[in-house]
Amino acid sequence: MNANWNNYTPERLAQALQVSENEGYPAYQSLQPLFNLYDRADYEKELEPLCREKGLGVISYFSLASGFLTGKYRSEADIANSSRRDMVKKYLNERGLRILRALDRVAQQYEVTLATVALAWLINRPGITAPIASATNLDQLSELIEATKFKLNPASIALLNQGSA
Repeated sequence: MNANWNNYTPERLAQALQVSENEGYPAYQSLQPLFNLYDRADYEKELEPLCREKGLGVISYFSLASGFLTGKYRSEADIANSSRRDMVKKYLNERGLRILRALDRVAQQYEVTLATVALAWLINRPGITAPIASATNLDQLSELIEATKFKLNPASIALLNQGSA
């Protein structure tokens, strides 16, 4: 498993929680893992069950995959002059484009942006306390705020899950 910003593997986190319990020390209350529609496997497979079992809050980082899940980057040409080129390049593959197509369908259906849908998917996940996302202008901030009010129906969630499988 790749290390997350907490630098804890699930085994290490479980050990730390056990030591806290055994010794009466303050315990971790939250985890900040890499988690979004593209970067799902590590968190869902190993960290999510532990976090849910122990009641840890989960505050995901790179919730929009460095901007990729906004739909802004769909080709090598789109990232050619971007400062995020190195971070986004890993998403430009068949799976990444499949995720964007699923986001496009859901966003079009609800008449919202891809960012709103991608963040709403995270917010609607059991165990997710809050996704971390940044805005550099008021339009982007509006998308972030809209995601907190937006509810995806089960069919849309299934489409996004299938697209990012």
